[in-house]
Amino acid sequence: MNRKYFISSLVTSAIVFPSLKSRADFPVEEEISKIKIPPYLKPGDTIAITSPAGSISLSGIQPAVQLMESWGYKITIGSTIGKKDFTYGGTDKERLDDLQQQLDNPAIQAIMCARGGYGIVRIIDQLDFTEFIKHPKWLIGFSDVTVLHCHINQNFGIATLHAKMCNSFPDDWTKAEPIQISTILSIRQALAGEDFKYTAPTTQSNRLGKAEGVLVGGNLSIIASNSGTKSDLDTAGKILFLEDTGEYLYNIDRMFWNLKRTGKLAHLAGLIIGGFSAKPDDPGEIFGKTTEEIVMEKVKEYDYPVCFNFPSGHQRANFALKCGTQHLLEVGKEGSILRSL
Repeated sequence: MNRKYFISSLVTSAIVFPSLKSRADFPVEEEISKIKIPPYLKPGDTIAITSPAGSISLSGIQPAVQLMESWGYKITIGSTIGKKDFTYGGTDKERLDDLQQQLDNPAIQAIMCARGGYGIVRIIDQLDFTEFIKHPKWLIGFSDVTVLHCHINQNFGIATLHAKMCNSFPDDWTKAEPIQISTILSIRQALAGEDFKYTAPTTQSNRLGKAEGVLVGGNLSIIASNSGTKSDLDTAGKILFLEDTGEYLYNIDRMFWNLKRTGKLAHLAGLIIGGFSAKPDDPGEIFGKTTEEIVMEKVKEYDYPVCFNFPSGHQRANFALKCGTQHLLEVGKEGSILRSL
């Protein structure tokens, strides 16, 4: 197991941090008071599973069902599980109706998206969040689910859970790697309301500092494509988390220019860069910059802390993060720490 990524108190005593970045320009207390945290789960509560993006079979979710039942939760399976409409988990209407039913059902305490892929943007503007606002519940997932995180965090101020989904649970828990076990158990810990502290190794590209703010973000491609929509994030005074996979470096550069040009990088409290696995450049089309260089070029004029190689994203080291809630980020000479507040 790579202990650098485990939820622990590693490197805490050894790190020396600059003073806390001032956030006098942002109404922090007012912002925190508006945060709505869904009730944390207790044994006997119900988690619903739906597939609002890509398709997945009933057998494909069974490892997740069995493990979450062993945690003491009841599991209800949505009508989209097992359905397939080309790449989607059912038609737009089927996926919309399934997710809507789970958002409206007061007997459900959390909704786990079965997998990512593509498709939530096709239904997001047709969803009715009236009952969800009255009775908030945890919405779990990452990748394409970033559409829901951004929309819910921005419009309703309700916390959501950026975390692994059913297709990331190992078929055989007894043979799972320690990092898989740790990251999946972090879902249980987050749903139970336990505080967390995640660590990341130091890198030469990190910019040292300490910042407090509401954590928002997720998949870079989704956040960039949300620009100008009802799901567009206001990042001022917040800690922004970003991750992505399977993109060419030139496209990563283009998306970071989008964030810069739309002002999303200008007034951050801090920036966290999670897993980024870029496609190799095409022959004769060498881009010439690394992901770290792309990022630092866009934020060089700002002074907030920047953390690279954070253990979250499209990778096995993908710990659960509570989007829309207050966090403390500390980027020091020996590594970085993110803790919930």
